[in-house]
Amino acid sequence: MARVINFNPGPATLPVEALERAQRELLELGDTGASVIEHSHRGKAYEAVHNEAISLVRELLGVSNDYDVLLMQGGASAQFAMVPMNLLKQGQSADYIITGSWSKKAFGEAQIVGTARVAATTEKDKKFPRIPKQADLELDPKAAYVHITSNNTIAGTQWQQFPNVGSVPLIADMSSDIMWRPIDISKFGLVYAGAQKNIGPSGITVVIIRKDLVEAGRDDIPKIFRYTTHAAANSLSNTPPTFPIYLLRNVLDVTKQLGGLAAAEKRNRDKAKLVYDAIAARPDFYRSPVEADSRSMMNVVFNLPTPELEAEFVAEGLKAGMMGLKGHRSVGGIRASIYNACPRAWVETLVAFMKDFHKGS
Repeated sequence: MARVINFNPGPATLPVEALERAQRELLELGDTGASVIEHSHRGKAYEAVHNEAISLVRELLGVSNDYDVLLMQGGASAQFAMVPMNLLKQGQSADYIITGSWSKKAFGEAQIVGTARVAATTEKDKKFPRIPKQADLELDPKAAYVHITSNNTIAGTQWQQFPNVGSVPLIADMSSDIMWRPIDISKFGLVYAGAQKNIGPSGITVVIIRKDLVEAGRDDIPKIFRYTTHAAANSLSNTPPTFPIYLLRNVLDVTKQLGGLAAAEKRNRDKAKLVYDAIAARPDFYRSPVEADSRSMMNVVFNLPTPELEAEFVAEGLKAGMMGLKGHRSVGGIRASIYNACPRAWVETLVAFMKDFHKGS
């Protein structure tokens, strides 16, 4: 088959090698006589896959034994609620830095659970053109935690340097850029990421949480929503999404074989530069709405002179074999999501198309 050039923001393209492995092993995992989908989550065959996935998360991100790695359900949206349910105790307040739609939603969930305040926001005319500077932050030194969204899929912005929050635990929703580059996990109290953009399929969320935060979590909420429950059971307290975890394992194994996160960062910066250079080369036609030092390496957003030209760009791009170029409905424009699994050749095709579309318009 001819695979389409896939710029979807999530669920997004996955490494072909990871999919081919799943294709080979779909009917039988190893020599077990059954598919991974059919194995009990309590059995040794699945347990090996489960533990390998967790081990690869630790290895690739350099996660120490001071942290638990949890494989959970409900997407990042469930973590919007679980973070304050576990970590925001009565009499405390949490700080939220608002840089886009998803951080606003996380803040909204925290307000339902307890007391939360906006420590900074970059919203301007219902859009988010930048990431705040350290000087913009009005942080509470007594906050239960500070929450950020590391990459904003809709706005096309990304934290290039994480904020200094002192001794307060820093919590990050990294759903759309986890493992795009190496990071120092020790700077965070908790990191969570829906897998479907950069490290796997939909249906599984990776949670990396410092053990002292797990232990200090509230015990007056239902057990299924407690981090302690999942940490104590190695994320097997109830039936996990076994096939998404299997595919997560496959994707992370490919990432490792391709040189790990240092190599991924080099590839990702190279791809992003190609697109941003193409935008800058034709400033009369293509325009980035994002300030230069806040631009995402994962989701490149830009505008054309009119909405009509943008619609034509998307339609012609689809005819040329490229899907997923339409910007989010809330902001319009064009968006190319160029996650880890997006090959450089796809980006080169997009850049050539941009050049030809400009000439023909």
